[in-house]
This record gives sequence, structure tokens and C-alpha cells, in this order.
Amino acid sequence: MKICFVLSDLNKEYVGTSSAMLKKAFERDHTVYIMEVGGFNFVHGSPLDIRCKKIPKSLKDETHSDFLDQIKSDKLEWETISSDELEVLFVRNNPTEEPAHRKWAEHSGLAFARAIQQQGVLVLNDANAMAHSFIDKMYFEELPKAIKPKSVITRDKQVILDFWKDTNKKIVLKPLEGSGGQDIYLIGKEKANFEQITDALLHKGYVIAQEFLPGVSKGDVRVLLMNGKILEQDGELGLIRRINSDADEFRSNLALGGRAEKAELTPEIERIVELTGPKLIRDGFFFVGLDVVDDKLIEINCMSPGGLAYTEDTGLPDFSETVIESIERKVEYKQLNKNELSNKELATMD
Repeated sequence: MKICFVLSDLNKEYVGTSSAMLKKAFERDHTVYIMEVGGFNFVHGSPLDIRCKKIPKSLKDETHSDFLDQIKSDKLEWETISSDELEVLFVRNNPTEEPAHRKWAEHSGLAFARAIQQQGVLVLNDANAMAHSFIDKMYFEELPKAIKPKSVITRDKQVILDFWKDTNKKIVLKPLEGSGGQDIYLIGKEKANFEQITDALLHKGYVIAQEFLPGVSKGDVRVLLMNGKILEQDGELGLIRRINSDADEFRSNLALGGRAEKAELTPEIERIVELTGPKLIRDGFFFVGLDVVDDKLIEINCMSPGGLAYTEDTGLPDFSETVIESIERKVEYKQLNKNELSNKELATMD
């Protein structure tokens, strides 16, 4: 198949989930392209042109780091192809991590992905689904109340203060739009730096206040879902426990120095997946990450979930092969059904 991965900025790309999947697609002898979110060219009534790099078959398939360095190298030149040459567009840029000077990049990737999807190219996740969940913490609020901690979303400092009082005076504050563990604060009983923290967060926009879960001291579990089910390969499940970097750190993001370990499936995690999976399938989400603490879902990542780069270090298999195999089947379903299936349907078919 011909598949193109949409990244934010190739030069800033690190060894992670996106590079693991594109490397696996290359190893499985597919035609693989890489583009940046700023590489779309639109002319009304015509397929989009995309500025991309095509991974040559001669590229040395070595370590993930070496593989990525070869793609970044100026020796591999940029070229322009038509979007109608593609079978799959895998949108892997994360709009919520774009810096202020790249505001243009936040929505443009999804807008152009929708245009390419309308032309008949399979887009993953479904572009309309991603547009709907652009603010993933708002999409999170559409999920059943029973599996989520208490929370409030506001731009009113008094509302935050009242919520703090109503939840044993221990809450977590974070921006409504953001990811990667950035700008997340714990407000305890002493209410240290409450004014400074709330002022800084409210200056940026809406704030979500969430009740503090004591179990977070043991880290959280990243649950990788594909087609609404827990990612599975060789009898192993895509469950990764992320351990806090130190005893005083309540954030367990791997990007912030957290440690990854293999996690076990619990009845609580099973229940959370049972209650979220059907909605994700209905909405067209192929690949999603859930963050779970004990029996509560604390976050959902629909845009660019990570975790695959850490699986082998934890003794888990390389799930990227399972992901690419699933995409291969979707392309086959699309061909066998003569393009009669919608992108949303194809996105979540096993």
C-alpha cells in the first residue's frame, strides 16, 4: 500500500510511536511517505499536492534512531506528489503541542486531512472524528461519568476555589488545551501558589480542575486501543504502567522522565474499555490512548497517542506490526467493497 505519515516537524521528530509505525510499514515493503503539517497545497477541484519525502527501498533498515536520522538527512530530498497517489493518510501530528508561533498548524492538518478524505483516501483516525475531538478534554467529558474523576471546566477562579473546597482540598489543575504533562499543577490543602497558578492558566484559556486520585502516586496505565479494543499481539496486551520519576512527582508522563513497566489487565480497566470502546468505534477512532488510575479514566488521547516506542523495554512485543497489519486489512476491505464503505466505518474495522 501507499501510506503517508503526517508529522508536525520532521527535524524535531524523535524516536517514538510514529517512527516505530512508519519503520514497520517500510519493513513490510509498503511505499512510505513522510510529510509535515505545513506540506499541503490545495487548489479547488483538484487533488491536493503534498510535499513529502519518500523512503527509498535502498534505505538501511537499522535501529530506530539510525532509520529516523536517514529520513531527516538532506540527502533524502523533498518531492511533491498528488494525494490521489495515496491509499492511506495517517495523521500523527499533535496540534496541542504546537508552540504559539505555529498557531496556523493547530487546525490546518485536520482541515486538509478532511479534504483528502473526501477525495477517497483512507484517513486515520477519521478526520471528522479528530475534528470533533480536537479539544480532547472536552471529548473526554462525553464519556460516562462513572469512570471519570470529578471535574469542572471554567475560566472563573471562584469556581475553581469552590471545587477545591468540595473535593477534600486537593485537586489537579491543567489547561483545557494541552498535552505531554505540561502546565499541570497539584493544589493541596495548603493551597500553595494558588493565585499565581490559576492566573497563569486562566491567562491561557479554559482550565480543567480534576479531583486528585491518591492512586496516581503509583503511576498510571496507558491503555492502547485499536479499533475500540485493547491492542494485542502474541497474547500480550498494550498496557503500559508509567511510573513517576520521583516520589514528589504526581505526573508520570514518559516524556517527563517517567519509567515504563508492563501492566496487568484489571477488571477496572476492562470496565473502562467496555464503556469507551463502543463510542470510539461509532465516532471513527482507529488508534487511541487512555490514561487510567485505578478505576478512573483521567485522560484520553485521540490525536497522536504514544507508547509504542517503550513496549520492548517493558518486555512487551513490538505492537507496531499489529497496527500496520490492521491498516493493510482496511485497505483490502476498501478495495473489496469497491469504496462503498465510509471512512468512519473503515477506520475501526478489525
